[in-house]
Amino acid sequence: MTVTTRQLPHWDMTPFFPSLEAPAYQAAFQGVIQGIADLVQDFESHGIDKREATPVDAALVGQFETIMDRLGALTESVRTVFSYTQSFIATNSRDNLAQAKLSELQQHAVKLAQLNTRFTAWLGSLDVEALIQQSAVAADHAFLLRKAKEEAGHLMSPAEESLAAELGVSSGTAWAKLHGNVTSQLSVPLEAEGETRKLPMSLIRALATDRDRETRRRAYEAELAAWPTVAVPLAAALNSIKGEVITLARRRRWPSPLDEALFDNNVDRPTLDAMMGAARDAFPHFRRYLRAKARLLGASQLPWYDLFAPVGVSQQVWEYSDATQFIAEQFGTYSPRLRDFARQAFAENWVDAEPRDGKRDGAFCMGVTPGVSRIFMNYKPAFNSVSTLAHELGHAYHNLNLAQRPPLQRSSPMVLAETASTFCETIVFQAVLSQASPQESLALLDSSLQDATQVVVDITSRFLFEQGVFERRAQRELSIEEFNALMLDTQRQTYGDGLDPNVLHPYMWAVKGHYYSSARSFYNYPYMFGLLFGLGLYALYQQDADAFRASYDELLASTGMADAATLAQRFGIDIRSQAFWQGSLDIVRHDIDRFEALVNESGN
Repeated sequence: MTVTTRQLPHWDMTPFFPSLEAPAYQAAFQGVIQGIADLVQDFESHGIDKREATPVDAALVGQFETIMDRLGALTESVRTVFSYTQSFIATNSRDNLAQAKLSELQQHAVKLAQLNTRFTAWLGSLDVEALIQQSAVAADHAFLLRKAKEEAGHLMSPAEESLAAELGVSSGTAWAKLHGNVTSQLSVPLEAEGETRKLPMSLIRALATDRDRETRRRAYEAELAAWPTVAVPLAAALNSIKGEVITLARRRRWPSPLDEALFDNNVDRPTLDAMMGAARDAFPHFRRYLRAKARLLGASQLPWYDLFAPVGVSQQVWEYSDATQFIAEQFGTYSPRLRDFARQAFAENWVDAEPRDGKRDGAFCMGVTPGVSRIFMNYKPAFNSVSTLAHELGHAYHNLNLAQRPPLQRSSPMVLAETASTFCETIVFQAVLSQASPQESLALLDSSLQDATQVVVDITSRFLFEQGVFERRAQRELSIEEFNALMLDTQRQTYGDGLDPNVLHPYMWAVKGHYYSSARSFYNYPYMFGLLFGLGLYALYQQDADAFRASYDELLASTGMADAATLAQRFGIDIRSQAFWQGSLDIVRHDIDRFEALVNESGN
């Protein structure tokens, strides 16, 4: 059994504030609270709320531009204080001071959410096209205004929207916090070498990549034995969150929660249908990969605990220092700007890499100030972690490019938020694959195909699961057994004969924090979009690198300024066509062909 023990970096949050007790943090915290209160007064004095149709004149243009400026500045301040506070909880959910501060901040942030809703309702009362004609600020935010006009048609009454925002803190947000706290603090007994140790769930799940099959099996069984001990509160959380989403979507006159999620992500149904259809057509190829991997491991069918089993032989032990050097070098093959950015992130300790008790599982990147981010991950000395680090640095690079935009244009929909991360991950993967031996190629291709399988096949299972939950939850709450049965059913639909149907993961609904958000339903398909869109962009980069570089950073800077189809058209891409998605999946299929050939050459 291998568990990383070498000291790994913790992120440095001191450039923002010295500590949660520091006067500078307290001043910023109180500044946010006061800023929200002041903006409430501004809204009252200017009458910013749903109203009868109002003509656009010079006075109204002045009101609009003043509110935009103040709302943008406050949004940026809230983001910094929130991200700083959240950083302590993500790395140690037992930090009671941080938990208290976050709770207090969330209470005040409700007022900001209410103001955003009022602003949307106000814009819905205006002739936004006339406003765009008369105001340079409005013209610069034309996409935001037109989208707000449409969203305003789905708002409840002002009183109902205000109440929903206030109740959100003690409903969906509270249930999501419960999931994060419970799962990060879950200790799992694991027997190894005659000794039973209690390990955090994040480390138990990390053992899925251990080279010893018996270790993987024991870790899988220990994990499945642990989830029932916390399944009651997690099922209550999931039922409550989905019930809240269904109720609000219905009251806001959305046909379904999925329609609302597509609107939020700037994606339409034809795009989703084209992508999901291409994914389904590709399932037989992913099953070929899984069957080939089973042969390599000496199994008739692949059990769940072998999904992430390392295969092939890699001479490289990817210590963190090796990873940072390699990533910076390979980013440099794309551009000096991307390379220097990565070096800055490493030198300034933007990354929290060490797995430890109380730290949540998974990986993410969060912006803290314009262009400055922090990266959360649980690093292991394997290429998978190198790939994850490159992926999250891609998010940070995206944030860097967004920094040139006004605050209200820096929010990207999920489907486009994965663009730079996938691109950066692909740069690193192709570099390491190009210099690998056959056995190393086998290991690297497997690592890449593991990720692609998760993002295409497993994401589809999660999408179908969430659809099923919403359909059933509209009638009543689901039991733990029903969640498990639905999860298994969707896994069998998607993985098919690629996995042993009797050794799956019924508690994946408890594992994945993405389900536990009332603000972001269907937090799954955007990852598939990001992978396939990113691969499509990488193919364009290979065809004409100079032309691609000339427009890529501008694309990243514009992801909050247009819908996905419009931005894709800048690169001559029609994302409503299944052919585009099939082309991206052909890149994955080519890797599957290579993997299968290497397995056959090995005699398996």
